[in-house]
Amino acid sequence: MMGKAIRIHETGSPDVMRWEDVDLPDPGPGQVLVRNTAVGLNYIDTYHRSGLYPMPLPLTLGMEGAGVVEAVGPKVREFKKGDRVAYAAPIGSYAERCLRPADRLVKVPAGVDDKLAAAIMLKGMTSWYLCRRTYKVKKGDTVVVHAAAGGVGQILAQWCKALGATVIGTVGSDEKVPIAKKCGCKHVVVLGREKLPDRVKEITKGKGVPVVYDGIGKDTWNDSLDCLAPLGLMVSYGNASGPVPPVNLGILGPKGSLYVTRPTLMTYTAKREDLVKAAKDLFAVIKSGKVKISINQTYALSQAAQAHRDLESRRTTGSTVLLP
Repeated sequence: MMGKAIRIHETGSPDVMRWEDVDLPDPGPGQVLVRNTAVGLNYIDTYHRSGLYPMPLPLTLGMEGAGVVEAVGPKVREFKKGDRVAYAAPIGSYAERCLRPADRLVKVPAGVDDKLAAAIMLKGMTSWYLCRRTYKVKKGDTVVVHAAAGGVGQILAQWCKALGATVIGTVGSDEKVPIAKKCGCKHVVVLGREKLPDRVKEITKGKGVPVVYDGIGKDTWNDSLDCLAPLGLMVSYGNASGPVPPVNLGILGPKGSLYVTRPTLMTYTAKREDLVKAAKDLFAVIKSGKVKISINQTYALSQAAQAHRDLESRRTTGSTVLLP
């Protein structure tokens, strides 16, 4: 079966992305053919495209999407033709149709539309593991969420607030302050204008915070460490400003016997039961109204290169969906 997809044959700028024909075989054992109705845009897609996270080429970009099952291969018991499904891996979602391993799909419940499902799988389940597993946010905690107006940041800030935490959010410009406030940040710090560790110490009366969620990377690494209370956890889960340079672990001692982790969604959802639980908890918190998703941009899938340009130049807020 032929279909269109956004492919790259070399790494580089958004200009390397091509809208081209791809031939899809029938689903094999344990595989499902999904016709995508909506595809999520994520910062990790730019890392795959640029070569920061090397992948074999040629490559169909994209990690998450939602759609309808068109065919199932042998040994697939859980899904049937016509089921509404969503996924956050493996790579290859920037396509009209794609083959997915059945054990990486989840069913989309009634009341969650396809655009919403496509926009939340990666960012929403990332938020789930960050605040429910990497560090279990509890009532009374004060936490720092970087890039609080971004895709993960908006979901994570709302979820932390729903769990009873006081959220200190960071943003890159004044325009993004109201977005972060609307997403549950009690305090918002504009990076580059205010010194984050000073504000955090002021808000926490000198104590610091038990956890910093940092998807920015290089530019915020040092300040993030300086926000932590003794025995605090630095969660470095992304590199929007570039990768964190090599670190001397010796600095963690004098800064308060700190912990550092570099988690990924793939590890936290490697077991089927963890993936299903992550999706179930995510759909539940969204249906409850405690976490609201802003899909602020949509593009035709064929225009994915422009979506990448806008994402990397920080012209987007909230979630972005590509429509096949």
